[in-house]
Amino acid sequence: MFRPTYPIRTARLTLRPVTLDDLDDVYAYQRRPDVVRWMLGAEPRTREQSRASVLAMAGEDALRAEGDCLTLAVATDGGVIGTVELVWRSRRDRTAELGYVFHPDHGGRGLATEAATALVDCGFNEFGLHRIYAQCHGRNEASARLTIRLGMRQEAHHVDSYLFRGEWADRLVFAVLAREWRSRAANPGG
Repeated sequence: MFRPTYPIRTARLTLRPVTLDDLDDVYAYQRRPDVVRWMLGAEPRTREQSRASVLAMAGEDALRAEGDCLTLAVATDGGVIGTVELVWRSRRDRTAELGYVFHPDHGGRGLATEAATALVDCGFNEFGLHRIYAQCHGRNEASARLTIRLGMRQEAHHVDSYLFRGEWADRLVFAVLAREWRSRAANPGG
């Protein structure tokens, strides 16, 4: 089992389990069409749907078994601005998938990169993962840029690989290995 020591603090953020007290902040971004635009099967949520989402995320505070999701609220002094998550994809291969959702009003300041960096660092250095990957829609440029800022390399571009809102869509896959992550951390300028 992997349960980080909470809270995880970065220079500007606090990462911690989601609670029902986060409902207003989470609903503020889950109801926005621009937030769910690239999410498979997602539509802007009603307040009740966001409440159900928050309750589900509140139970995702540790990785206990393969397939589990660890979802953390990303908070500033002003409240929750998004979530970051690791989904444990393979125990044998020590692999997890990174995910993230942020309120667009907080974009452009490096907060998503800061939060995702902290979670990836925990995944490698505390949980002992070997590989962390992320996937996004082929036209989701903001998500692709975030993975590159994290030091992930693009491993695949799957053309017309899945149905997205009734049309075939491309999927991009990015990944980083533990040894690459540690090397990058040891040589931040090079």
